[in-house]
Amino acid sequence: MARILIVEDEANLAQGLLFNFKAEGHEVRVEGDGDAALETLRCDRFDAVVLDVMLPGKDGFEVAAALRAEGNFVPVLMLTARGRPEDVVMGFAAGADDYLPKPFDLSVLLARLNALLRRMSWPRDAGKNADKNEAAPEDLAEFSFAGRRIDFDALELHTPERTIRLTLMEVDLLRYLTRHRGRIVARKELLEQVWHVREDTDTRAIDNFIVRLRRYLEEDPASPKYLQTVRGVGYRFMPNPE
Repeated sequence: MARILIVEDEANLAQGLLFNFKAEGHEVRVEGDGDAALETLRCDRFDAVVLDVMLPGKDGFEVAAALRAEGNFVPVLMLTARGRPEDVVMGFAAGADDYLPKPFDLSVLLARLNALLRRMSWPRDAGKNADKNEAAPEDLAEFSFAGRRIDFDALELHTPERTIRLTLMEVDLLRYLTRHRGRIVARKELLEQVWHVREDTDTRAIDNFIVRLRRYLEEDPASPKYLQTVRGVGYRFMPNPE
């Protein structure tokens, strides 16, 4: 059983989700606006949040961004009628871990929610006893470079100065970049392979996401050494720049 917070101002939809989540065995609470949701999340612990974007008070993007800024890394599934690729990437950049546009199939929503819950419940030490020299890059539980260590299972980045909690989406992006380190990765490839946005889009929101990762990784984010921009194409992760 998990504790789920539904943040949805459409009463009929909120009650329908409440009924179905309870039928799945979860403990559920509903909030109807962004400000109330933030207060609830500051005072209580939940295993996941189903968060609408269009809300009274703070919208879903603002709620997700505020949670991450406060160090709350509860999994967030954004649920909204705004399904354009630009909005999807904006949601991920704000800190969402998954995104489902309305109208949606209930079975798909439950599958997405259960996937988030499973990922957060994976043992943090899973796979850490494996021989890291024999494992393929995509199988590594950790990746170390330049005094930094990405712990994919624990959702943490360890630097010489601090330990940073990461969102699931930040971990997915870092994992993809480490798999393809040294080569140029196009923005379109990242959108399709990490965000699973397959429509053509000219969004720059992904650049803002990269800016945040540079704040974690770089000594000087304005002059990045490890997460480099290849103008007009995309990015290149260089763990050992010359």
